[in-house]
Amino acid sequence: MPSPIQNPRLLLSHCRLHSPFPPKPHPTVSRHIHRPSRPLLRASSATQQPLATPSTTTPASSDILSVRESILSRRKTVTEVAGEYLDRLRRTEPLIRSFVHVADEEAVMRQAAEIDGRVERGEEVGELAGVLVGVKDNICTADMPSTGGSRILEGYRPAFDATAIGRLRERGAIIVGKTNLDEFGMGSSTEASGFQVTANPWDTSRVPGGSSGGSASAVSARQCMVSLGSDTGGSVRQPASFCGVVGMKPTYGRVSRFGLMAYASSLDVIGCFSSSVTDTAILLRAISGYDRFDATSSNHEVPDYASQLVSVDHFESKPLKGLRVGMICETLGDGVDIGVVSSIQAASVHLEELGCTVTEVSMPSFSLGLPAYYILATSESSSNLSRYDGVRYGNQVAADEINSLYGDSRANGFGPEVKMRILMGTYALSAGYYDAYYKRAQQVRTLVRKSFKAALEQNDILISPAAPTPAYKIGEKTNDPLAMYAGDTMTVNVNLAGLPALVVPCGVVEGGPAGLPVGLQMIGAAFDEAKLLNVGHIFEQTLQSNGFVPPLLTNC
Repeated sequence: MPSPIQNPRLLLSHCRLHSPFPPKPHPTVSRHIHRPSRPLLRASSATQQPLATPSTTTPASSDILSVRESILSRRKTVTEVAGEYLDRLRRTEPLIRSFVHVADEEAVMRQAAEIDGRVERGEEVGELAGVLVGVKDNICTADMPSTGGSRILEGYRPAFDATAIGRLRERGAIIVGKTNLDEFGMGSSTEASGFQVTANPWDTSRVPGGSSGGSASAVSARQCMVSLGSDTGGSVRQPASFCGVVGMKPTYGRVSRFGLMAYASSLDVIGCFSSSVTDTAILLRAISGYDRFDATSSNHEVPDYASQLVSVDHFESKPLKGLRVGMICETLGDGVDIGVVSSIQAASVHLEELGCTVTEVSMPSFSLGLPAYYILATSESSSNLSRYDGVRYGNQVAADEINSLYGDSRANGFGPEVKMRILMGTYALSAGYYDAYYKRAQQVRTLVRKSFKAALEQNDILISPAAPTPAYKIGEKTNDPLAMYAGDTMTVNVNLAGLPALVVPCGVVEGGPAGLPVGLQMIGAAFDEAKLLNVGHIFEQTLQSNGFVPPLLTNC
């Protein structure tokens, strides 16, 4: 019998008929959670010390604010800061391979020197002056290659910057390089890159997640201060969980998609990675806002997220008193790692200690989101990727007639994962199967939106794991696409509904030399990023004692 990876029709049938986490019946839609005590989270058996325990006044530090204060007070120059990050990048990059292209060092130092000169002259500098940013390689940059992680675009240099990149440059940010990804964003581990496999800084034998694995690992290893990724079905949030960093997926339309290579246009968003919620808030505001080059961008007001963050002086002050939190019970059932479940339950207890009312929320349509997502995403990708034909875009293979030119250029340029998804999407859209697959998936999308709307009318935010497992071994799932796709079950529904979601580290479970991080996903109503960031900031301040720093940094 042919395997699903060899037969897209068989794989679509699995997507339609089988959900990896079937919903369990619940007598009521919502009920209060009663738990006797907080589960104790520990690292590997070699260390056996509690991790991610509450602290009273130690917030995660803001790299952006710290660097800005140092620069303006003349205690440090941008040149010195850039030199430190570039040195760390050089030492760690051979181990984790986060970047497919690193900016020319002379160009970076020249930009840094220009900012130093403005500071010396007393001139105004942007709020991101001297901030080193990594950029996922499916976001266009005029001065660096933009390949989408695909051989078909190897060497391609756009003639323009994406809108998000232009806004960063206007504020003084320095682009330090282009980060690795699964080809055109199609993957959950960064193993499907056309160039290299990126490793997780917490354990270099494990994946960093995907498709924005390079952006997540670069921030985790402190190769850059912050980074940009894209999120079609969880490609920011799942890597953030695997790498122990903060990841933000904004509301669809909050950030312009102009200059983002399209995978599934109705689902794609540009998102943020950082090592603190404060930095995420600053970065998100910088790239958000209406853009006349993107008809799907929103003119909804963009608040100053960072200024609205609340600092907590005392753990006992109940800073989140009255906040209603719904824990999606379908995300803690069969197929979810026991360590992940324990971490999320401990996080919910912590939220209760901060004053929240936490209740279980049943969303029976949640398990339907995964198959619907993969039908819709592959269908849109089969259309979007038709432009890479060796004529309009993409490296061309010489041929005597047009069909061979198209076929050979695409066959040589695309990797196996991209080819499979194009075939799946084309099949789902074909005559005779459109109603059975694509139309039904759109109907499920409507159900998912309605279920989120109902749940968020009763709760201020929803919580769940960001991924059903911690980071797994490189190569463990490469030959099992269904198992790989199941890793997105916690995140795809949010994209189908177009809602914002924030992932913050909440615990460490056994595995690797120092344990493996677990991320808590917080989901909010459309354009309610400010609330998510504030809750995440308070959670972060009161939970983290020493932050989430991978062991790689102690060795490099």
